[in-house]
Amino acid sequence: MTDSGAVTDGGAVTDGGAVTGGRAGQLKSSGLRHGWTTGACATAATAAAYEALLGGEFPDPVQITLPKGQQPEFALAVEELTDDQAMAGVVKDAGDDPDVTHGALIRSTVRAGLPGTGVVFRAGPGVGTVTKAGLPLPVGEPAINPVPRQMIRDAVAGIADRHGVSGDVEVTVSVDGGEEIARSTWNPRLGILGGLSILGTTGIVVPYSCSAWIDSIRRGVDVARAAGRTHVAGCTGSTSEKVAVAVHGLPEDALLDMGDFAGAVLKYLKRHPVARLTIAGGFAKLSKLAAGHLDLHSARSQVDKGYLAELARVGGADAALVAAVAGANTGLEAVQLCTAADVPLGDLVAEAARQTALDVLRGSPVAVDVICIDRAGTIVGQAG
Repeated sequence: MTDSGAVTDGGAVTDGGAVTGGRAGQLKSSGLRHGWTTGACATAATAAAYEALLGGEFPDPVQITLPKGQQPEFALAVEELTDDQAMAGVVKDAGDDPDVTHGALIRSTVRAGLPGTGVVFRAGPGVGTVTKAGLPLPVGEPAINPVPRQMIRDAVAGIADRHGVSGDVEVTVSVDGGEEIARSTWNPRLGILGGLSILGTTGIVVPYSCSAWIDSIRRGVDVARAAGRTHVAGCTGSTSEKVAVAVHGLPEDALLDMGDFAGAVLKYLKRHPVARLTIAGGFAKLSKLAAGHLDLHSARSQVDKGYLAELARVGGADAALVAAVAGANTGLEAVQLCTAADVPLGDLVAEAARQTALDVLRGSPVAVDVICIDRAGTIVGQAG
C-alpha cells in the first residue's frame, strides 16, 4: 500500500518541503507511521468492486481520493466477480497505531440498485447496526459513519461518470471477524450491535503513542511561538480544527492536534505561554474536560451523564429532562435533548471546560475560549 502524496493534514510546509507546523508537523515529529481508517479501506474496496462490476476488471492497486485531497493506493486482498455483483477486500493497515482493527479484512460488495436510489448502504457480516438514538446515524442504519458514506458516494459517482451510468448501487460493507473485534470496543454499550463501525473523518489514522504525541504537541507550541503566533488552537480532531479556523481565521502553524491530551497542551502553555488559547472539540470529549479530566481518551475517562444531568438542572432543565439526560445513550443525545428544550447544556459544558483549563493555567497569562461541536461540525456550545 502506497501513498501518492505526503500526508499534510493541516500541516504547514516550507518551500524546501520540510514540515514546520500544524497536524502534519506533529505527525512528522512523532516519528510514527500513519495508517488508514476503516472508512478509507471500505471506500477503496467499493471503488475496486464497482469498477470491476462495470468494466470487468479489478484495479489493483486501487486509488481513491481522501477528504483533504490525498490520493493513496490500496492493494486488494480478495476479489470476486459474478454476473450481477462484485466484491473486493482490503486489509486495514493502521500504521503504528495500536488499533484493534489493524489487519482486519474489510470487504465491499457492489450490485446494481433500483433507478433513482443513489447509493444504498447495507451492513454485511461484522459491521454493526445502530439500535439506539444519540449517534450520527438513525436507528436501523448500518454503522457506516457520515464521512465514509460521502467518500464512498464520491468514489461511486466518479466511476459512474467515467462509464456513463447513473451510479445507482447497493453497497454492502463487511469486516471479517468484525463482530468479535467489536466486543473490545464501546459499540455494544452505544447500541451498535452485530459488529464494528466504519469510521474516519480524514481517511488517515494518526498514530497513538502517548509520549511521542505529547512531545509533538510541545513542538507544535514551539513552532507557533517561534512564528510569532499569539493565538493557538488545541483541537481534538480534524473537524474541530476546521471549526477553529472558520471561527478565528488561524493559520496552519497555530493549530495544535491536541487529540485526547488536553493536559499536555495546558501544562506546556503554562510554562511557555501565548496570549490566547482556543480549545475546540467534540461535545462528549470536552464534557470530560469540563468534569476535570485532562486525558480525554475513552480508556482513561468517560462521559459522566450524572454530571451532565446536574449541569442541565443548573441550566433550567425540569426533572423529566434531567432524568432523560442522566439516561442518555451518548453525550450527543444529551446535548440534543437540552437544545430541543432550550437548555444551554453546550454552553455550560464549554464554560466548565474553560474553567478547568484556567485552573491548570493559573498564574500564566493565557486567555481561553472553548468551542464545543457535534459530529457534523455544528457549534453546540461556546464560552470565553
